[in-house]
Amino acid sequence: MKNITTFDDHLMNRYGTIGTKKRTIFEIKAKAFAIGEILREARKDAQMTQDQLAHKTGTRKSFISRIENGHSDIQLSTLYRIVEIGFGKKVNLIIG
Repeated sequence: MKNITTFDDHLMNRYGTIGTKKRTIFEIKAKAFAIGEILREARKDAQMTQDQLAHKTGTRKSFISRIENGHSDIQLSTLYRIVEIGFGKKVNLIIG
């Protein structure tokens, strides 16, 4: 292993520089994981089970589980449905 001193060094060593295909795939998967974690925390804060959230939003428990574990891409319309119908909250999207 090279002299890795930072997390960015590790990412570059393992996945390549920003903009390469391998690095882009890693970044997308990392964001899917982060969205899943946010939704899991929101569901727990709402004191709901995956089953209850699935029923309320017209999805399946297995789908909610895959999203929370970062194993499923989520369409923006589905994200809005989960947040707005499931939790009664609003989604704020910032592009920057």
